[in-house]
Amino acid sequence: MILDNLQAACGSTREAKRKGRGQGSGNGKTAGKGHKGQRARAGYNVKRGFEGGQQPLSRRLPKVGFVSRVVKPYSLNVDKITAIASLDEITLESIKSVYKLSKSVEKVKLIGTTAKNLNAKIKDENVTTTGK
Repeated sequence: MILDNLQAACGSTREAKRKGRGQGSGNGKTAGKGHKGQRARAGYNVKRGFEGGQQPLSRRLPKVGFVSRVVKPYSLNVDKITAIASLDEITLESIKSVYKLSKSVEKVKLIGTTAKNLNAKIKDENVTTTGK
């Protein structure tokens, strides 16, 4: 066996169809495009999703799947969770040590009537309160 003698197995490949090469080929004259019509013309192409004037599927279905990139803070009511108010320094880690929070929580907002009094204790930019 020599590399320049290699051939494909018999019957494994076919000759390419040569369209528009005379009546005897079986693909002459209209070259398999039928008679007239938009698809028979030169330069014909269809836009992606075009359905012949019918409202395309992509426009018939409702829009789905917006996810905001803005991180919304997790609200904690200080009036109900008194352990937060008793902390010396309020940070995200110190809140997690007192109150069970999910790992996905990145920001916390303290709400309630006594929340604005805790501003001096907050030492973390990820923890905010209502009011000034």
